[in-house]
Amino acid sequence: MSDSFPNIQSIVVRIITDKPVRKTPYQVKGVFMRQYPDESIIPMLDGSYRDRFLYPRVQVKILNEQIYLIGIHEGVEPILSLVKKFEIFDFGNITFEVQDCDIEETKEQFIPSSRLVRYRFITPWVALNHMTGGKYRSIPNQEKPSFLNKLLGQNIIFLANEVGIKLDDNIFTKVKVSSLFPKPVDENKWGAFMGEFKTNFVLPNYIGIGNGITRGFGTIYGMFNPDSFTFDEKELNNEKTDASADSISDNKDDYEIITAADVPKPKRRRKSSQRPRQNRPVDKNKKQKKSNRSHKKHYAKNNNQNQAQHGKPPRTGRVFSEEFDIEEDSHNNVNQVSDPARDSQEDAKFNTEKHHKKQHKF
Repeated sequence: MSDSFPNIQSIVVRIITDKPVRKTPYQVKGVFMRQYPDESIIPMLDGSYRDRFLYPRVQVKILNEQIYLIGIHEGVEPILSLVKKFEIFDFGNITFEVQDCDIEETKEQFIPSSRLVRYRFITPWVALNHMTGGKYRSIPNQEKPSFLNKLLGQNIIFLANEVGIKLDDNIFTKVKVSSLFPKPVDENKWGAFMGEFKTNFVLPNYIGIGNGITRGFGTIYGMFNPDSFTFDEKELNNEKTDASADSISDNKDDYEIITAADVPKPKRRRKSSQRPRQNRPVDKNKKQKKSNRSHKKHYAKNNNQNQAQHGKPPRTGRVFSEEFDIEEDSHNNVNQVSDPARDSQEDAKFNTEKHHKKQHKF
């Protein structure tokens, strides 16, 4: 590793319980927050660090009905501290006994590689949102792979910047998806793909890329033989040594080249500064307009509650609340992070048997 790159560490903890876990990541995080409210990991789960980290340093996944904790950089130590205290998880309607934890720590992550590394999405990659989805569907099919390559490259550079890696080298990407026609996700019809990709960048296993990270989407696993891929840790680890890594110079023309200049700088949320109010004449028309807006908001809230009571999803203009997605149009690049209050309201939609079956098909 070059001296110019910091040693970014990652950790993966697989929690072995006495029974299969058929819960959502949000529900698991809720249990952590209730049972371990004073732990240093909690601000990384409840949205307290939304202004500090655009990319979540701690990620919770449900893979093959097991709980996975993934920590990146600042998230490593908080996870190690919490794991020592695991005994039971009480979800109210069911309790899980923790029997063991498999811990894998890795060093020297998020650095350029001299060779191309292969990764596979083991959960759907939600690459397209309302902005990128419209652009993607409007271009000819022959241009779609290049669009996805560029989108993935931009996200990789964003991840590097987020953990303090300043890239001078180009990033090469080549995405191979099972279909160029994305599968819609949720009521907003955002587009998801299954497949794999190659890049000259080292990424930690099980981290998420794209949209919907805190819901478990976009989970990757690297350095394996895709033809014999099965979700088995021992086999995956054995396959690492057998995985082929192509030289960048071999097929350079087949890969998309992305530079740091191609990625719009993410905008962090600014805390609003309260200015002292000045005594001004009261505008009755403004006051009436404000009252009307307040009434509309109250009506919309009650309407959503009524819809929820009757099993209908509330109307919303946004599905995923933690997004850091990179847009080609920097003027519309608004980065968002997890909102626990909204997450808890939306969680009921994702706690169905149908959802779990979809979530666990890799």
